[in-house]
Amino acid sequence: MARITFLGLGVMGYPMAGHLVAAGHEVTVWNRSAEKADRWGLAHAGQVKPTPEDAVFGAEYVCMCLGDDPDVEAVFSAFEGNIAAGMVVIDHTTASAGLARQLAARTQARGASFLDAPISGGQAGAEAGTLTIMCGGEQATFDQAHALMSAYGRSLTLIGETGSGQLAKSVNQICIAGTVQGLAEGLHFAREAGLDIDRTIRAISGGAAQSWQMENRWQTMQDGDYDHGFAVDWMRKDLRIALETARETGAATPVAALVDQFYADIQAMGGGRWDTSSLLARLGRKPDC
Repeated sequence: MARITFLGLGVMGYPMAGHLVAAGHEVTVWNRSAEKADRWGLAHAGQVKPTPEDAVFGAEYVCMCLGDDPDVEAVFSAFEGNIAAGMVVIDHTTASAGLARQLAARTQARGASFLDAPISGGQAGAEAGTLTIMCGGEQATFDQAHALMSAYGRSLTLIGETGSGQLAKSVNQICIAGTVQGLAEGLHFAREAGLDIDRTIRAISGGAAQSWQMENRWQTMQDGDYDHGFAVDWMRKDLRIALETARETGAATPVAALVDQFYADIQAMGGGRWDTSSLLARLGRKPDC
């Protein structure tokens, strides 16, 4: 059993912290919304603290699952003084590789270890404990934290040095953006051409066009049901990070840049909280179709 602090109880962090309790760990949480933290504490019999620094004191592991670089920087700065030698800090936020490298250096200066470990799998994956976790850091730190992260992750991979996990998450989001846009255009084309969409998807999903998005989202997209976890607002944040890094490295990402603008259109339609499959809505799908 380990003493773990979990900071950030959003749609991902809330169930992730619960899995740690179920695995037998002693878990203390903090969340910006105290009401949500209190609700988690009642549901999981865990400790709730009013500030990040209070929550971190005495922990062996500190997990963060926050929103964006400024959130991570602010929370880390709040508890930095309570980082103790031997502690492991794990950041599950999708943030920039540059910030990961900065925080790793600050953590190591206090005799502790750091992993950037962004996650993929959405709310459903967090609730089921089947997340994919892409890590950057030292092999020894990854090995030490592996059992802990296995409480909510099914696929855990050390990509490379610090920042590599965040870079790999950008690869993940670039691939998702293109795949979902392709699926949205295919469904839109099928509808406009008068095809039986169910039969069409059954025909093509056994071949090279098959994808997780097709298998799990074509029907909900066809139904205009866009309430499946990972919101457009968050996808745009992730793509912003990916596109900024692409500019820094000279990588060409024209499709990701275009789909990012399509997601901006979704936001303008009032769909910022719709899930990422809502790209079909932009193509003129009517609810009664």
